[in-house]
Amino acid sequence: MRKIVFALITATSLSIPAAAQAFEVVTDRDRFVALLDGRELRLGLLGISLDVRPDGTILGRASGWDVSGSWTWRDGYFCREMDWSGTPIPYNCQLVEVRGGEKIRFTVDRGAGDRATFNLR
Repeated sequence: MRKIVFALITATSLSIPAAAQAFEVVTDRDRFVALLDGRELRLGLLGISLDVRPDGTILGRASGWDVSGSWTWRDGYFCREMDWSGTPIPYNCQLVEVRGGEKIRFTVDRGAGDRATFNLR
């Protein structure tokens, strides 16, 4: 079970509805920080809740296990590395997209890989 959740945290490939065309690319760090300021990233199905803080830290939980990490903004991408209760999640730069200020989507490998869409709460 832990391996399944780990795979979903690192590169979740979820069904994306047709409304996905409404996602807008976020290329500016200040806009990204403003979108997340005081809000939590949630993926309820997997029990993931993350606090991505303006100071470059990441804290949260996934399937009952602690998540911690750090992030930077490089060349228009969100770049992070994390630890999931002792399991390293390697550094990766991700394309960020937002829809209506309520959904945020991360696509690994600078937009070339799998996607995960979170609710902003």
